[in-house]
Amino acid sequence: MVKLYDGGAYLVNGTEIVPEAEAAKVEALTGKKAEKSEARKGTMAYGIMEAHNTSGNMENLKLKFDAMASHDITFVGIIQTAKASGMEKFPIPYVLTNCHNSLCAVGGTINEDDHMFGLSAAKKYGGIYVPPHIAVIHQYMRENFAGCGKMILGSDSHTRYGALGTMAIGEGGGELVKQLLCDTYDVSCPEVIAIYLDGKPNPWVGPQDIALAIIGAVFKNGYVKNKVMEFVGPGVSSMKTDFRNGIDVMTTETTCLSSIWRTDEDTKEFLTIHGRGGDYKELNPAEVAYYDGVVYVDLSTVKPMIALPFHPSNTYEIDELNANLKDILHNVEEEAAKVAQGKAPFHLVDKITDKGLQVQQAVIAGCAGGNYTNVVEAAHALKGKNTGDGEFSLSVYPSSQPVFINLTRQGYIADLMEAGAIIRTAFCGPCFGAGDTPCNDGLSIRHTTRNFPNREGSKPGNGQMSAVALMDARSIAATAANGGILTSAETLDCWGDVPEYTYDNTVYQKRVYNGYQKGDEKKDLVYGPNIKDWPEMSPLTDNILLKVCSRILDPVTTTDELIPSGETSSFRSNPLGLAEFTLSRRDPEYVGRSKAVDKLEKARVAGEDIFAAEPELEKIFAKIKELPGQADVEPSQTEIGSMIYAVKPGDGSAREQAASCQRVIGGLANITKEYATKRYRSNVMNWGMIPFQMNGEPDFAVGDYIYVPNILEALDGDLKDIKAYVIGDEIRELSLYIADMTDDEKKIVKAGCLINYNRNRK
Repeated sequence: MVKLYDGGAYLVNGTEIVPEAEAAKVEALTGKKAEKSEARKGTMAYGIMEAHNTSGNMENLKLKFDAMASHDITFVGIIQTAKASGMEKFPIPYVLTNCHNSLCAVGGTINEDDHMFGLSAAKKYGGIYVPPHIAVIHQYMRENFAGCGKMILGSDSHTRYGALGTMAIGEGGGELVKQLLCDTYDVSCPEVIAIYLDGKPNPWVGPQDIALAIIGAVFKNGYVKNKVMEFVGPGVSSMKTDFRNGIDVMTTETTCLSSIWRTDEDTKEFLTIHGRGGDYKELNPAEVAYYDGVVYVDLSTVKPMIALPFHPSNTYEIDELNANLKDILHNVEEEAAKVAQGKAPFHLVDKITDKGLQVQQAVIAGCAGGNYTNVVEAAHALKGKNTGDGEFSLSVYPSSQPVFINLTRQGYIADLMEAGAIIRTAFCGPCFGAGDTPCNDGLSIRHTTRNFPNREGSKPGNGQMSAVALMDARSIAATAANGGILTSAETLDCWGDVPEYTYDNTVYQKRVYNGYQKGDEKKDLVYGPNIKDWPEMSPLTDNILLKVCSRILDPVTTTDELIPSGETSSFRSNPLGLAEFTLSRRDPEYVGRSKAVDKLEKARVAGEDIFAAEPELEKIFAKIKELPGQADVEPSQTEIGSMIYAVKPGDGSAREQAASCQRVIGGLANITKEYATKRYRSNVMNWGMIPFQMNGEPDFAVGDYIYVPNILEALDGDLKDIKAYVIGDEIRELSLYIADMTDDEKKIVKAGCLINYNRNRK
């Protein structure tokens, strides 16, 4: 059972939930009257944020982090941006892992070129470099950096180490650049939601099952959006820390800001095993703590779960799915038709056999699935079994070489291989479409983090489409033992016998370059031919003229749709090269439209006659001059840029490329109903685009122009009602607004991007 409380509540002595409407009970339990403002300070999250806040004002936080982490899709752009902004060294431990573009089969040398760039940056600026196949980013950080009371920032959305007492946040690269420049992460103090765990999971239930049960309850209603999930209650101690890590990393899929768990002796044991017992301290809520909401989870009632395509919140109990296969799978097929937009068929109902649902592929991998406990349990289920010689296949990716070594020494790897599983190295590829791509029209079940459309390698425009369902390693292993027929782990009786883990970091000592505080500024960065500098971007002018270049009316637009993952990410270090793929799987005409607008803006900046280049603009400006106070407006005062309308963009990955790719080919603004995540909105602002929002339906079409006068002045106002005009045969007024921006965010947008802002400060 997962129950959401309606409104806030007090937690007394860590065990008693008292709804706010019944606050008088607090005094009866403690002898003290409930003081909401004081009780807010009783959460674990508040104490950690207070310790890292430099503003002196807990309403408006300016946070400095203890460490940072990036992987090889993001670190080149971050370092290039920081270098262009004047960075001379890494001021805090900065870990550069190579777990996303580990394989070098696509794009020639460019992946390994980025790895060499990362190593050279670690040597020059004093960083920590983890070579390919050694560890996935989040497992390395769990093993080496997460500790009680710390804060870690990562340029990957699944930066979550709450089960180790660390508040970790995944953000776009611009926020990491700020830390490298000794600036701060600025955010209003977030609300905190208690995730009250009660009872104990059944032996056949894994961390993914619990995570999916929570995600299914809170995602669609936004219950924890941009808030901190604080895991409390007696159920926490019913699970080992390695198990908790698997739940915690999935909190990203709720759209929360961060997470934190109470700690106990098992947390201490985990850190001690990893040679960092000194990083332990007990974390618990105060005697009375106030939460802005409560999610009550009875762990004993959670059953094996599945998240069907195309989102981790599309959850069902496996038993429920198997009892209603045809109806439920037909609904997914209808959703698939919308995703493919008629360009590729996808079928699930035809995979129903007299034995059940036949799956084509299974993967246990990454920061969620590749943990020691998960792989051990999968090996238990498959020992002496046969995955078969048919269409079904199983791949297992241990999350780090130390985990791999331990599994090998204990014989679990041999058990899996003898059953027919393929064992691979630490790699995040299956999570974002660059590893174990399933067959066309195939269904892959995965203990990974995400199952968004096109994330597994689909190319609907080429007639290729497959899909992913998320499951726990235990049910995946049960399915594999049944020849690929979808099977709940509850059907087997082999769970719970997980030997103690022995950590051996010899491989890290031999292969990881640890250069923190050892940087040598005389060393050169090593550039491959695909690594390019950021193009110049214009500062904001008094007025702006936006051309609508895409209009997306889907309920949610993910970052994978804004800039597809998979093989396109091979161009991540080439801003203009990567930008060619912007919206390529959602609106293939967008890039051409935006580049045409960008060409006009470049001509304007160069002082050329833009009316000669685009005669339509002369008519547009003639209309603009009819507006009150705009009779003297000229192109020299009016930046021209492209604009995307999307209902709710930015769910998913923290990759800043989702915004930078828009910007480098002319993007100047987005108009939305709301932003799916803070991190995408921050990316938009850090790349100099204006994060407009509007109520109501968009009364404009692709190709229309929207004029916003006096935008510089508007940014200094209350942002609540910004007049804009759709310019056509008739002029239609449009009311836009912008959610709160910090002073620095306003300066960044005015400067044209974070790079310009930092250069201006020199």
